[in-house]
Amino acid sequence: MTKPLSPSDYLKKILTARVYDVAVESGLEVANNLSARLKNTVLLKREDQQPVFSFKLRGAYNKMAHLSAAQLKKGVICASAGNHAQGVAMSAQKLGTRAVIVMPTTTPQLKVDAVRALGGEVVLYGDSYSDAHTHAVQLEKKRGLTFVHPFDDPDVIAGQGTIAMEMLRQHPGPLQAVFVAIGGGGLISGMANYIKAVRPDIKVIGVQMNDSDAMTQSVAANKRVALHDVGLFSDGTAVKLVGEETFRISQALVDEFISVDTDAVCAAIKDVFVDTRSIVEPAGALAVAAIKKYVALHKTKGETYAAVLCGANMNFDRLRFVAERAGVGEEREALFAVTIPEERGSFKRFCEVIGTLPGGPRSVTEFNYRISDNAKAHVFVGLTTQKGESAKIAANFTRHGFKALDLTHDDLAQEHIRHMVGGHSALSKDERLLRFVFPERPGALMKFLAAMQPGWNISLFHYRNQGADFGRILVGLQVPKADSKAFKTFLDTMGYPHVEETSNPAYQLFLQS
Repeated sequence: MTKPLSPSDYLKKILTARVYDVAVESGLEVANNLSARLKNTVLLKREDQQPVFSFKLRGAYNKMAHLSAAQLKKGVICASAGNHAQGVAMSAQKLGTRAVIVMPTTTPQLKVDAVRALGGEVVLYGDSYSDAHTHAVQLEKKRGLTFVHPFDDPDVIAGQGTIAMEMLRQHPGPLQAVFVAIGGGGLISGMANYIKAVRPDIKVIGVQMNDSDAMTQSVAANKRVALHDVGLFSDGTAVKLVGEETFRISQALVDEFISVDTDAVCAAIKDVFVDTRSIVEPAGALAVAAIKKYVALHKTKGETYAAVLCGANMNFDRLRFVAERAGVGEEREALFAVTIPEERGSFKRFCEVIGTLPGGPRSVTEFNYRISDNAKAHVFVGLTTQKGESAKIAANFTRHGFKALDLTHDDLAQEHIRHMVGGHSALSKDERLLRFVFPERPGALMKFLAAMQPGWNISLFHYRNQGADFGRILVGLQVPKADSKAFKTFLDTMGYPHVEETSNPAYQLFLQS
């Protein structure tokens, strides 16, 4: 049986690793805005700047650069749906060898095209990484290829360890902790070996998603634990079973483990964007989310922390979800279900209560309502908040006679209900539907409500802040036919651009009674 490598063995492998034929020495930058907010210095190790937008290139190339000429002549194979695949493909291109990449059939076309563009031979197989891995092992034996593991290989681990080598050279000053995302454990294994050999005073803190925490559970159980399912939001760290070698190293050298949730990661993606104007993938933001959680828990000030931004291979379509959840993750937005009397003037009175809430003026970030009952109305409302305020705001609504339910941390409300408020209503007689463009400034909505005649009732209202300087609002108004002339005058003098949609077929099909 081969004797396990010691930290000094790994230190030597890291110092002699071959990564810079393809990788660049990534920057170590101060996150100025986040540092000021947390009252601690936050350093960002910019592995999102690598040619394949991920650190994976380091380990893949180091492994392949140490293969024999005979092995390189036959070629390599790996199983991956993302960053490792691109790292292996680019490394093979540089070394002039063949690379077969087995990817699940569910892999986004963007990633398949990226691997092919780097010269990789893509084999699509199975519905999951596990299926692809099993098929890759079969092809390895059948075709005589060399398997390049994404994390559980000493040469791969050593390649990733060069990140720590750069970091400590770039920042020789005080550094209290380094935060590292964990999937299979290759990145943290390499970094922990170097840091503990050179600067053992620095804490190494591993970060996992709360629904993909195989390493955390394994270390707690003192054995590798296989998860039945993993969350897929942070697909770069969605690993059901960590490696044998990475488990051994993490158990011995990692000081602490922190788990973070989806909302916290979305908020961290936004934090990174604010400081760098770059968008990292969910796995790339895990370390930043953990620093925020660590500071809140330990109430630290004046310390220095480093986070590895390990990747930026983000699907563009996912940005919509990230933007929706970022406000809640930072608790800058709170969501409520509020019950108000279904009577004229109550909507306006409710808006006035919003304008006088404790803590100063607040912007409405979302408002959804559809008439459905003669006696009461249920509205879905989002408001800008500070941390920990949502329960107080809900209580304040109740004190003013508007029963409120705090939905800020309700996943069903976040992901689905907010988009489903509406439908047909037997009460929507004489309804006219209009789209308005409102300026995003305090008082715009109140100006609109104040100009309405008392006999007109709002039967539908939908608004969502999109981060622009104007807002798009959909309003249903019950206007008696006799008031048509007065309604036209109201629209003309309002000054807000509008389009009437009463005859729109989508409205007639899904909303009109």
